[in-house]
Amino acid sequence: MQLVGVRGVAKVFANGVQALDGISLDIEAGEFLSVLGPSGCGKSTLLRIVAGLTTPSAGTVDWSGGKPDIGFVFQEPTLMPWATALANVALPLKLGGVARSEREARAAEALGHVGLKGFEHTWPRELSGGMKMRVSIARALVTAPRLLLMDEPFAALDEITRHRLNADLLALWERSRFTVVFVTHSVFESVFLSQRIAVMAARPGRIVSDLAITAPYPRTESFRTSPDYAAHCRLVSARLGEAMAA
Repeated sequence: MQLVGVRGVAKVFANGVQALDGISLDIEAGEFLSVLGPSGCGKSTLLRIVAGLTTPSAGTVDWSGGKPDIGFVFQEPTLMPWATALANVALPLKLGGVARSEREARAAEALGHVGLKGFEHTWPRELSGGMKMRVSIARALVTAPRLLLMDEPFAALDEITRHRLNADLLALWERSRFTVVFVTHSVFESVFLSQRIAVMAARPGRIVSDLAITAPYPRTESFRTSPDYAAHCRLVSARLGEAMAA
């Protein structure tokens, strides 16, 4: 079942730069979709338009059954340095008027889901980069959104931490089957995570390929060294190369 349809979306900024042109994309309920493309192709702009944080210059974003609750994970964790991990995760619930006892219980549960049980009262300065991003993901999921938008959340992390968070994110998605739109410029990350990859070209941003990743879940670390993974990576790399040359 379709959750949202992006229809002919374009974006021209006030300085005259056209970031997007004629973007059309169907996002299915419960799917894991990656948007892949080079830096500057408008991936983040597209994500912000879907979230309602930016208005398109043309086109529409159409929701089936009304706009759902949305969680957004940015490139940086954007945590409040003066608040504990628990308080950071509980913030959306506090803003929503949820009682303190309930929001703290739900925030603690969300931290447990991202592997941070026992770190509820830790300050952001005491957390590693990967742990900060886990807190950010917990904060996005604490309201149980139907749609999770993720804007290159693991790009600044080392490879080992990135692989671990990829696996943990898939485990969360497989358990709850919320819809994920994941922006990345990594072929390898997009193939590991996704059911489908939309490949974008730049100047102006547009979708040039829509590829299915048919490998079954769960996807463990052994998938990364499998012939199936290598074959998908070759295909996606070729499509990305074509997009960059377009």
